[in-house]
Formats: sequence, structure tokens, C-alpha cells
Amino acid sequence: MDEEQVIFRCFASGSSGNCYYLGTRTRGILIDAGISARTIQKYLREMGLEFQNIMGVLVTHDHADHIRAVGTLGERVHIPIYTTRQIHEGIDRNYGVQEKLRTSRRYFEKGVPFELFGMDITTFGVSHDSTDCLGYLIDIHGQRFMIATDCGEPNHALEASLQMANHVVIEANHDDQLLLNGPYPTYLKERILSPRGHQSNTTCAELLVRNYHSGLRNVFLCHLSKENNDPDVAMQTIAGRLENSGIVAGRDMFIRPLERLTPSPVYVLDEDIITEY
Repeated sequence: MDEEQVIFRCFASGSSGNCYYLGTRTRGILIDAGISARTIQKYLREMGLEFQNIMGVLVTHDHADHIRAVGTLGERVHIPIYTTRQIHEGIDRNYGVQEKLRTSRRYFEKGVPFELFGMDITTFGVSHDSTDCLGYLIDIHGQRFMIATDCGEPNHALEASLQMANHVVIEANHDDQLLLNGPYPTYLKERILSPRGHQSNTTCAELLVRNYHSGLRNVFLCHLSKENNDPDVAMQTIAGRLENSGIVAGRDMFIRPLERLTPSPVYVLDEDIITEY
């Protein structure tokens, strides 16, 4: 195996926890750490990696399902935790983070590109009801990887990043009818449907149709709701809308919903539509 291949793996995706690995077979970063440090370590070891192979954690926002383990990773394992000052302040206030960050916190400014361990990183604001919320566009070994886990209403910055990305992790949280007819109380349905809530399958599909380009190779659907979505429903909605516009899943791009509670396969990110192993 080529140790310099770019690889991606989702450890968990959804309201119970979010954590993603991006890097090579020898070192990389985590994006969010919303599951236990022990579970993260287990999934890394399955890949032949240890915590010392993790160069840092990039945080998207300060909701507990994205930051549950940052205190342990930062202060006990000594992995730097990178995000904006505003989000770090939100992490400080979050009771779900039992170990508060002290020596491990690192700051960057939203929208100002920076370099980290050979990766060129650009951040952009995403509409969501956290202290602040970020998406990331990461150029690693010539592959451009974008992630936006909690999207609310799509904005210009998100769409501009999508137009540059080869590989995308994007929210497809709910099916509108499943949500409206489901068990959630009215206030929670209204929160999810608001411009600062979560992105539906239909909105995700329209976003991909508007911004499809020939360099877009692989799309991973993230943050699917257990109660208000289903992987098959998400795929049917999104792949069907794409096909109506002449974009065929499996031919023009790879599309897959990410698992909520179990790790995904390790995916190789290169010029081709993705392969699994």
C-alpha cells in the first residue's frame, strides 16, 4: 500500500457523535471528536495508527456531539485542538466537555487560510445555531476535501467551496415528510427546519445539482437523523434528483450515506471515483 495515499474514514456521524479522520496511512488529523477517546483510539488502531499519529483536531462547532472528547484528547493525550476563538469560548461553556482545554487550544481566524502539517486549509462560515459553525476545505496532496456537517440554509461560502472540492462530506439530516409526521415536538421540528437548523435530503440534492462539476468525485452524506431519515430514503432522494439533471451516481460520482454509530470503510481519495476495501 502507498503510505502517501490520501485516506478518509468516518468514525461516527449523527446526533450521537461525530468524528472523521483525514490524512495518510502514517499521520493525519481528526475533524471533530464527539465520541469517546477510547472509541477513537480503537478505530485508529484498526487502521494501524495511534494517537501519536494524529497531528491535531479541527473543530466545526461547540455542540456536544462534535466536541465530547476534545478535553481528553487535548489535555491528556496532548493533541492540539484547533478552532476559532469564538468556538473555543463555546467549548469552555459546554458542560459536556468535562476536561477543559488549557495548554492544547490553538486558534485560527475564520476565512483566513492556513497551513497545517502539509495541508492547506480554508474555513468558511456555515449557518447553524451554535456559538459559531465552520466548514473546512482542505487541500492534501492535491486532493481537495470539503466537510460541512451541520448546514442549516446553504450560503455562498459553502457553495463556493463545493465548487472547488473533489471529495465532499455534506449534511443530509432529514426527510421533510418523515420529520413533519414524526414524534418530535413542534419546537424541535421548527428548530431543525429553520435557516440555522439542519439540511434536508432535498436541500442537499439541490445543492449538489447547482454546484456539480467534473472534478467532484465522491460525496458522503453525513449527520443522518435516526428518527427523521433513512439511508435508503436519502440515497433515493439525492441520487434521483441528480439523475434528473443528467448526473448519474456510480458513473459521475460516488455517493454514500455515512454510518451513524459504526465506522465506515477506509476510503482512498484520488482522481478516480472512490474504491472501498
